[in-house]
Amino acid sequence: MSMAASKAPTGEALAKLRADAQEAVRSLRERVGRLDDDGIDLILRTARSHYAWQDKPVPRELLETIYDITAAGATSMNTCPARFFFVETIEAKKRLAKSLKDKNIDKMMSAPSTVIIAHDLEFWKELPYLFPHEDRRPHFEGKAEHSEVTAFRNGTLQGAYFMIAARAVGLDVGAMSGFSNQIVDEEFFAGTTLKSNFLCNLGYADETALFQKLPRLPFDTACKFL
Repeated sequence: MSMAASKAPTGEALAKLRADAQEAVRSLRERVGRLDDDGIDLILRTARSHYAWQDKPVPRELLETIYDITAAGATSMNTCPARFFFVETIEAKKRLAKSLKDKNIDKMMSAPSTVIIAHDLEFWKELPYLFPHEDRRPHFEGKAEHSEVTAFRNGTLQGAYFMIAARAVGLDVGAMSGFSNQIVDEEFFAGTTLKSNFLCNLGYADETALFQKLPRLPFDTACKFL
């Protein structure tokens, strides 16, 4: 169900909102110039992908917090095409297991929650709510290829936000691509405009399954100045 259209603020109300937004950014930068090294390590630098899990459930309130953080991340034209499906019951996990390569089934079944990170190809129907100051639906309506590229790109971006947000609040993640998108879409999204992107196991990791971190490309190999 689409959200109702928002009424875009105008005049003095718009000017106040803009001034408040600018002040909020300035104030935050004054309080926090950058994350400390431990914070950066937690979310990325020494963070690990996990595939073994403690038998400890993730509270729904924490999942809602992770989504709230994720939703604050930038997407083009504020399209917000990602949709998150938390697979937690044994019945739902058995359905999801049909799509997985054999080596990934135990990893998924043992995780407290496995998230299907998907995107809605008709995300543009929500734009009257998400982008109220101008009707941008004609940019996408009837343009299937453009809509699909936009949904996939921004949905992937939101999936990365989700993983970082989960780490930031103390959870561990293990993204997976060893599965059939076609089977997931047939099993969970038949008859809808949703398409799966990737899976992400979520919970409290069992660190005893870790091995050494693999190397990353150095700056001079991956980056160029033009």
